[in-house]
Amino acid sequence: MSFIPKLSLVLIGVFLHAYPSALLAASAPSASTSLNVTASVANNCTIGTNPLAFGVYDPVVAHASANLDGTGTVNITCNKGAVTTVGLDLGANLSGTIRRMTNGTDFLTYEIYKEAGRTNIWGDSGANLLNTGTAPSKAPRPFSAFGRIPSGQDVGSGSYTDTVVATVNF
Repeated sequence: MSFIPKLSLVLIGVFLHAYPSALLAASAPSASTSLNVTASVANNCTIGTNPLAFGVYDPVVAHASANLDGTGTVNITCNKGAVTTVGLDLGANLSGTIRRMTNGTDFLTYEIYKEAGRTNIWGDSGANLLNTGTAPSKAPRPFSAFGRIPSGQDVGSGSYTDTVVATVNF
């Protein structure tokens, strides 16, 4: 045997010892298939608020004949594409369909509207819901709550409060 064939056999042996899978992979049968990958995204929203703080109501002078207006905010964050409405209930101190803040046994009536012109009441059902449309992204969206305390109310001094529940429907 000459030197070159012996060297060739040695090199093949070294190769097979170092890379045995290379020879097997080249000659092993194989099969393939697809792996389906799935996920689903459910509609989801969160809701928060910034207070509707009217400030000082003066029934004797300033608000004897002028309304006191204030603005709060309802913030919703929904996944992209969620179609939503937002409702505001009538509060914890309602009388029939009238919203009222309380200070002990005194009540100060007020209303919350869907727009700055204060003509469409923001409620919790039907046409009184705020239609917020389709969420363009998951970024938070603020919606103003335009409040009004009507003029001419005969109320005592003190701090008046109410709690209104805001609900996002999606």
